[in-house]
Amino acid sequence: MTAEQQNKIRELRMKGIGYRNISSETGIPRDTVRSFCRRNGLDGYAAAIYAGKTEAVQKNGVEGKENQCQNCGKKLEQPSTGRKKKFCCEECRRKWWKRHPEKINRRQESFYTETCAYCGSEFLSYGNRGRRYCSHACYIRDRFWREEDGREEYISSNTQAG
Repeated sequence: MTAEQQNKIRELRMKGIGYRNISSETGIPRDTVRSFCRRNGLDGYAAAIYAGKTEAVQKNGVEGKENQCQNCGKKLEQPSTGRKKKFCCEECRRKWWKRHPEKINRRQESFYTETCAYCGSEFLSYGNRGRRYCSHACYIRDRFWREEDGREEYISSNTQAG
């Protein structure tokens, strides 16, 4: 793909034109246009790209928040290939996900209802069918304070006398 074709794709995409129309106008296959747009931050719905870019340019003369850390707003250096960065560091990534647990895509079939081996309460376990305790406190209490509590030794249902 020539630099002239790349500029033409950018220009058309910024006007809000879709992959198929760009493809027919430039003579480049639609999938090639789409992958070029993805690599260069022009992916998504064409109308949204057009609206977002023009709004950002009108506000402050630069492109929107796509080159800023989602947590702290620090400017990001995007890699030339591969996935775009969303966070400046691992610490920012962890903080953002801790504040936005509702954005995690969790499959319903991965939730298991279990009973705590120490306190006997029911709890939900995500992705771990073999979890035995509802909390770390129950684990510690059961592991290290069993004699003081006057409880019997826990025998797993997986172990068999032989």
